[in-house]
Amino acid sequence: MVPDQWQKAKKLFDAALERSPDERRRFLDENGGGDKAVRREVESLLANAESAAGFLEKPAVGEVAEAIVGQRERLLVNQNLGHYKIIKLLGTGGMGEVYLAEDTRLHRQVALKILPDYPSGNQQHIQRFLREAQAASALNHPHICTIYEINDDGDTPFIAMEYILGETLDKKIKSQLEPRQALDIALQVADALAEAHAHNIVHRDIKPANIIITPRGQAKVLDFGLAKKMAAEGEDETQQLISQAGMILGTASYMSPEQARGKKVDARSDIFSFGVVLYEMTAGKPPFDGENAMDVISSILHKEPVPLHQFIPGISPDLDRIVTKALRKDREERYQTVKDLLIDLKSIKREFEFQNKAERTAQPNTEKGNAQIINGTIRDKSHTTSSAEYVASEIKKHKFASLSVLVFLTLAIGALSFWYSNARLSDTLQIVSIAVMPFVNESGNADVEYLSDGMTETLISSLSQLPKLSVKARSSVFRYKGKDADAQTIAKELNVQAILTGKVVQRGQDLSLYVELVEVASDKVIWSETYNRQMMNLVALPRDIARDVSTKLQLKLSGADEQKLAKSYTENAEAYQLYMKGRFYVLKAISFEIETAISYFQQAIEADPNYALAYVGLSDAYRARVVGGEMSPAEFMPKSKAAATKAVEIDDTLAEAHAALGHIVFWYDWDWNAAEVQYKLALELNPNSADSLQYYAVFLSNTGRHAEALPKIKLAREIDPLNLRINALEGLLLLHAGQIDEAIARLQKTLELDPNFRIANAFAARAYIEKGMFAEAIAATLKARALAPESSEVKSFGAYALARAGKLNEARAELDEMLKLSVERYVSPYAIALIYNGLGERDKALDYLEKSFAEKDVRMVFLKVEPKWNNLRSEPRFKDLIKQMRFE
Repeated sequence: MVPDQWQKAKKLFDAALERSPDERRRFLDENGGGDKAVRREVESLLANAESAAGFLEKPAVGEVAEAIVGQRERLLVNQNLGHYKIIKLLGTGGMGEVYLAEDTRLHRQVALKILPDYPSGNQQHIQRFLREAQAASALNHPHICTIYEINDDGDTPFIAMEYILGETLDKKIKSQLEPRQALDIALQVADALAEAHAHNIVHRDIKPANIIITPRGQAKVLDFGLAKKMAAEGEDETQQLISQAGMILGTASYMSPEQARGKKVDARSDIFSFGVVLYEMTAGKPPFDGENAMDVISSILHKEPVPLHQFIPGISPDLDRIVTKALRKDREERYQTVKDLLIDLKSIKREFEFQNKAERTAQPNTEKGNAQIINGTIRDKSHTTSSAEYVASEIKKHKFASLSVLVFLTLAIGALSFWYSNARLSDTLQIVSIAVMPFVNESGNADVEYLSDGMTETLISSLSQLPKLSVKARSSVFRYKGKDADAQTIAKELNVQAILTGKVVQRGQDLSLYVELVEVASDKVIWSETYNRQMMNLVALPRDIARDVSTKLQLKLSGADEQKLAKSYTENAEAYQLYMKGRFYVLKAISFEIETAISYFQQAIEADPNYALAYVGLSDAYRARVVGGEMSPAEFMPKSKAAATKAVEIDDTLAEAHAALGHIVFWYDWDWNAAEVQYKLALELNPNSADSLQYYAVFLSNTGRHAEALPKIKLAREIDPLNLRINALEGLLLLHAGQIDEAIARLQKTLELDPNFRIANAFAARAYIEKGMFAEAIAATLKARALAPESSEVKSFGAYALARAGKLNEARAELDEMLKLSVERYVSPYAIALIYNGLGERDKALDYLEKSFAEKDVRMVFLKVEPKWNNLRSEPRFKDLIKQMRFE
């Protein structure tokens, strides 16, 4: 089929899919009768459920293009699309064509996925295309193809994504994978799915062709064209499209039973598809087959796959069990979360590592290749006797000589052990920096994830009390949670000498915690311990571990230091657990999750009315509903202040309590002197708190004290280098200080850490506006809005950029939408004022700024330093607002 026919078949096929099966033949008769080859191609595709699920649904990034139709050269080649120069067509997929392009601004190669031409008025394909972009852009993970930009402005919507060189997994499977390689790939893909599911995103098309393996062995999951947000209840928009078109989305061989039936899917559908991939990697063939797609679907629905041990005698029974459980037809019997599956895979990896280590330390005269892995154990063909029996037999052969040598060796080993122990003790005395990595929840129950996170956070807080020991903050170490980063990489990035890891297992009222302290330079385990506790004794566990670590590191503690280390903010185990649950949810920074956090903090206070930290948590949660959310300040800020005040009353030595009170006085009371007193108290109690430093820096910046603010935020970043918020705030403070280029540079570095960090994208938009880079500002705002659709603050800066760019109708449309929304719920008047100012309506802007002052809108704290107001600073009404805010 020639390219023109192929293109015609493609359009005809897509149009036919939108019709019911009964209407398709009449449609084809009316529109496809003139070209028999095209008609046959379309009918063939419609008859094949797999192809109907997605036209030529193949990956199309990097070298994968060699496996894809390469017969077309589009007119786009050698032309520009935005700031991307098209180089060549890489391939085609069900939701677009992928081109290799050069980013002319950043001078890097990217892959552009472009929505192909569809009949006028057809919005289904566009919606699905943008859904892919929005779903994938929310994900930032080393094993997920990175989305750089979404551009849906104009006639050619496209996604700019990472250009990956490599080979698809289906090719790797054909060339036979080594068991260790297959396990590594499985772990990486499962890790990627865990990240997607954590964002409530289901991929729905996990298959080897959608997984690329780079030359360095890194797996990358791509093509979120079928991805969807998991809905809490009811049928989602995607499912409605499927029903209307009579389609089953996915790839037949890898569909879950519920997906094949066209039912609503959730994360467990991805687990089934992943189980199929895992089976295929192990056996070299998929578990379900047939002559055509419908036969395959029938097999998935009604047949059980041949057990792996029948293909591979001696295979680890644990692996067999994992695959079998993942492939349960009833999703209630499958793994319920991919994290649980990942835990089991990691256990197998540890077993492999143990076996490899055992092989390396086997008897010297064992011939290479004699050790085999059978049923998860190692068998040595050359020796069937134990090591003790072997040594005894050798001594019998050479009695006197052996005895002499044995005595000598015993003395030598004792001397070496004494020397080595002292050498190691000397080494531990030099350790001054440590990172406590997020503890792994190995309970097999995602509902107790709060426990592993909470124990980690509490231990970090306890160890931070130790003198002369630098302990990395929670925000930095938790960036590694769920990621398979090696100790050397972590130590280098965090600049620490030692790493503490832990595994938590809860069974009913029993808790086991295994911890291990590793000196990274020598890759030696300095210390390890297993703690077995009843849940009722949970409170004492973190301080017991902190005490043991200080003992092992030979840290000399004063009486005051020991008191700090032994301090417990509650002795009530129930209150402590409720507090950890509250922290777990409030740190998610999602509106409905914060409501859950508030409930847990309130329950913790009911269990222990003198629990100061629980009041701090409650204060933070209430404040987050306003500062980071879209709620009325009058409703939540007084509650936040009451909780913070109570925390200080209970324990005035608690730095977090003073910081919380300082926030309220700053954001809501606008009492600058009182706020500074609280921030200084917090820093006196904990001088190395990166959080208190950043809060104080923002206060100094917003009150115009830039020379004091910038060193403080820089110090906060040096203490907590991977803290995204601190990095982004430094960019904002540089902007407010008039250092625009430096601000953009810092924000770009923040986005290199995480391209999907909403705050950095929002701040970058503000900085781009000051440089007159309105296109970049609009793009950054769109990215931020995709990550936080409800944020009026983000929308307002985007609308301001549109207005400044001359797109007045679009800016006014955004304004009208916010005005309508303000009738239904609270919308920041400050945000509305900003749009009016961008449109040049100064009086309206001042009206809403005065309304913002009257309603105590927390964003008024930026009035003195936000450069978007510079055009109003000579206005009498604006000057009066500055005075009322006590900025002068």
